[in-house]
Formats: sequence, C-alpha cells, structure tokens
Amino acid sequence: APPARPVEAAGGRGLRRAEGKRRPGRSRGAPRAARTAETAQRIKRSRRLKANNRERNRMHNLNAALDALRDVLPTFPEDAKLTKIETLRFAHNYIWALTETLRLA
Repeated sequence: APPARPVEAAGGRGLRRAEGKRRPGRSRGAPRAARTAETAQRIKRSRRLKANNRERNRMHNLNAALDALRDVLPTFPEDAKLTKIETLRFAHNYIWALTETLRLA
C-alpha cells in the first residue's frame, strides 16, 4: 500500500488513509432503499411545511385586507365586528348604494 500522506485541509484528521480503502461508516447504516425512503419523507415534510407557511401568510394577508375594509365601512354599533362574508356583502351593498346615489344626483 502507498504511504499515508498529510491532509492538506485545515482541521483535518491527521493522515489520509491509503488509496483503495473505504472510509469507516460508509458501508454501515440503512440500506439504500431505506435511505431513499427517508429522504423522500424528509422532502415531503419540507414541502408540506412550506405549503403550510404559504397558506398561513395568504390567510394573514386576507384577514388584514378584510380588517382594512371593515375600518372604512360605516357599521352600527361600531364595536360589532362583521364576519368575512358579512363584510363582503356589506361592502358590495354599500358600493351599490353610493353608485345609485351618484347616478340619481
């Protein structure tokens, strides 16, 4: 076997193993199919977490927009919070009423 050579990278483990020998731990562990399944599960979970984050952000943006719409709609009493569908229906009817007022004026 060829003589061992010093490792060039900083923080190396000392001497490099002779060419042709396997690193310890490479042949041990789960079979390739199991590692592939684990990797697939990890990727699937990562994608699900990202999709959940996108949906959470989308809902936060939608709720913020509805809150802003509620702020400009005249509601009585003022402390009553309209539901999402009530807010949209009220806004639709309010815009229609304002349009009719302008049309008749």
